[in-house]
Amino acid sequence: MGLTVVRDWRNLPRGERGASVALGNFDGVHLGHRRVIAAAREAADRIGAPLGVVSFEPHPRVFFQPDAEPFRVMTQNQQARALAAMGVDLFYELPFDAAMAGMSDTDFAEQVLAQGLGARWVSVGFDVTYGKGRTGGPAELKAAGERLGFGVSVVDRVDDPDGMKLSSSAVREALQAGRPGDAAAILGRGFAIEGEVVHGDKRGREIGVPTANVRLGDYVRPKYGVYAVTARLPDGRSFHGVANLGVRPMFELPEPLLEAWLFDFDEDLYGRVIEVELTGFIRDEMNFDSLEGLKAQIDDDAAQARWLLEMR
Repeated sequence: MGLTVVRDWRNLPRGERGASVALGNFDGVHLGHRRVIAAAREAADRIGAPLGVVSFEPHPRVFFQPDAEPFRVMTQNQQARALAAMGVDLFYELPFDAAMAGMSDTDFAEQVLAQGLGARWVSVGFDVTYGKGRTGGPAELKAAGERLGFGVSVVDRVDDPDGMKLSSSAVREALQAGRPGDAAAILGRGFAIEGEVVHGDKRGREIGVPTANVRLGDYVRPKYGVYAVTARLPDGRSFHGVANLGVRPMFELPEPLLEAWLFDFDEDLYGRVIEVELTGFIRDEMNFDSLEGLKAQIDDDAAQARWLLEMR
């Protein structure tokens, strides 16, 4: 039946209640998150319930720290697509506002999970916290479930075979260190920036390297530099390329941009939404004395990007 996105927990129709739900922030929908969702799916199959995922918008971190550095691993649209691909039926994007932030763990379990969503089962990770002051955890949730009539699964921490922690914070750390391959190993897919193609200063076109420029928005800032990339267009086509991510010290951009030069592509993308996956880090941002020096370096970067993408 496809994914239904639900943006409240009050006065829901019958078809949007009674699910087996995974509860968490799920920024990235990484391999650790998928284990929590898999536990909810197992319960859903066993009790004959829809499969749901409960998350919050905005992310609680944004609510409590509105001036914090950007940190998101994916947009809401990317999150919804990832969950739909996993067969999730109901995606609850619950509003995280002052009322939600002020709920005790008891009130959240009673008013939101039991009464609002009518949850029949709740699956969480071992480190889940909820309620004002983060007073709720797995033990409190199990006690609430026994009292309110829903089952609870707690998924233990399981790291990747190489000992890498499967967490959104580990994804961010890998990206900030210029290791998109490690981020992909945690995510189970490549990290990708999605956004509308905007006009730039046209300097790339002047040297025969037209770029599709995308603002970084709320995304975590990966290490600034040059990357091998794969861009996915709205019509489903994909193109390899090379991209500069950052502020281009030679020209001092007013905001960080992802500027992707797509190989063997010559179409107008302005105003269209594309998704650009960072495949491999090539080098740090550099300053150049001339456009000729910049063009020569871009040619070298493109050759290395082609090699990295072919090796992949």
